[in-house]
Amino acid sequence: KCRTGPLDIVFVIDSSRSVRPFEFETMRRFMMDIIGNLDVGPNATRVGVIQYSSQVQNIFSLKTFFTRADMERAINSIIPLAQGTMTGLAIQYAMNVAFTTQEGARPLHKRIPRIAVIVTDGRPQDRVTEVATQARNAGIEIYAVGIQRADMSSLRAMASPPLEEHVFLVESFELIQQFAKQFQDKLCGVDMCVEREHGCQHSCISTPGSFYCECNPGYRLNGDGKTCSPIDACADGRHGCQHHCVSLRGSYSCRCRPGYHLSHNKRSCTLIDYCSFGNHSCQHECVSIPNGHYCRCRSGFTLQPDGKSCRATDLCNGVDHGCEFKCVSTEGSYHCVCPEGQRLQADGRTCSKCGAGHVDLVMVIDGSKSVRPQNFELVKQFVNRIVDLLEVSPHGTRVGLVQYSSRVRTEFPLNKYHSADEIKKAVMDVEYMEKGTMTGLALKHMVEHSFSELEGARPLSHNIPRIGLVFTDGRSQDDISEWARRAKESGIVMFAVGVGKAVEEELRAIASEPVEQHFSYSADFTTMTHLVENFSLNICPEEGKGETEIRSPCECEALVQFQTNTVAILQSLTEKNILWARSLAQMTARLEDLEKQIANKK
Repeated sequence: KCRTGPLDIVFVIDSSRSVRPFEFETMRRFMMDIIGNLDVGPNATRVGVIQYSSQVQNIFSLKTFFTRADMERAINSIIPLAQGTMTGLAIQYAMNVAFTTQEGARPLHKRIPRIAVIVTDGRPQDRVTEVATQARNAGIEIYAVGIQRADMSSLRAMASPPLEEHVFLVESFELIQQFAKQFQDKLCGVDMCVEREHGCQHSCISTPGSFYCECNPGYRLNGDGKTCSPIDACADGRHGCQHHCVSLRGSYSCRCRPGYHLSHNKRSCTLIDYCSFGNHSCQHECVSIPNGHYCRCRSGFTLQPDGKSCRATDLCNGVDHGCEFKCVSTEGSYHCVCPEGQRLQADGRTCSKCGAGHVDLVMVIDGSKSVRPQNFELVKQFVNRIVDLLEVSPHGTRVGLVQYSSRVRTEFPLNKYHSADEIKKAVMDVEYMEKGTMTGLALKHMVEHSFSELEGARPLSHNIPRIGLVFTDGRSQDDISEWARRAKESGIVMFAVGVGKAVEEELRAIASEPVEQHFSYSADFTTMTHLVENFSLNICPEEGKGETEIRSPCECEALVQFQTNTVAILQSLTEKNILWARSLAQMTARLEDLEKQIANKK
């Protein structure tokens, strides 16, 4: 057997019409005799066979069979093509297809010899010199075997150097089997690893006429081509270990830092859950950390010095509770309360400012060019501060908004939004109109449309106050008197707010009686915040009445609160006086006892 090392051998067999059937049979036996003496297998020598005439046919590739029996069956089943002699085409196929890794050839870096054995009986009908040179340059060692009528110059053009070792001419097909033994010796040659001092540190691999060194798994060949060094599998950074990579011989393993354990994927690390051991004794929560754990209390509780138990925290003193009136602490939480007569708002912090009744409020704001964009944003903030004073709901206070300039536009009617947050968002989304100042047209729109039941105003029979607030910064370009009068005659309580160049005469004409309580003025947009408080003192209707009482709703509450506080102080003083009287009586009794004792001693 030829045991000088693995080879990749492809037989390129001429099956042109000049090869008679009995001659082709000798070629079959030639291939089988060669294969019979080779050490074949996936990690040893691999064999492929192609035949050619005017075309090329792959019989089996280097990856197809790995036993002699399978190869012999395939060789015996070959049917000759019996056409022309396109030897150059066959060499091209061997180079481009048969010796590719896709067809089973080992990669070039493994240094496994690639050998093509071309067997032909005639002169090629195509050019072979150029393509044979390309094949040799691609690393293919070519043996050219000519039989009987073969052209020697073509054989020499195809074969690898030295030609005396790669060109063979057999006189007849009958002698080819005798040649097989000679060719096998030439193919296998001398085992150079045995005959020479190779110097390989690990393994020596023989090839025809030479040898090379290989290293054991886990090692790489050094630059001298003989000695080996361990491969650091961690060095290339592709190990994927989350914490530490530990290099082994040609491999690696992942390790975790203290307090972590290696996950099932053998790469990532998971924190050890020390709390799961069940011995932490934490009253509330246990938190695992590397190499241990600690106890944590729920919100509203403080961890005690023992590091395990928890005690409730007075959140009213420890957090920014935001309560408008008073914060009341409970275990682990708190809540806000309001003075008597006021209700806690939906935000859970502020108290109702106008809880005595509900209104339908339409605000008519000036969007003319003189307002300017930056001031219009201040107007929207002014509107939203008014909304903050109200208890907005479908059955409570309803709010609508109208903007005007040279024309009038309903931004949203009374029945559009049902919460303060929705209204405030809609207000901030309002776009500035610019152009003229048609205040009279805006009043007409408010009377005819904004306070209609179609747009959400409740029927007059429900005695829900209707309030209109007109905001302007200049003189109207149309008459306002008629529609200001009609608005008030229709039962709408009118408020007028002026800023900057607003005309006092027009404001008074818009405002309801008493005028002084229904119109306000500010010289500048940035200083108009005080107008919100003036407005809030006048829009809250008295409980149960269908009309607006012009008064401050805080007066009555202030009197009640004052009375309550006074009674509490007087009661406290009375209780103290009773304690003083009891103490005085006790002291008097003790003095009398002392006087009696002194008198008895005398």
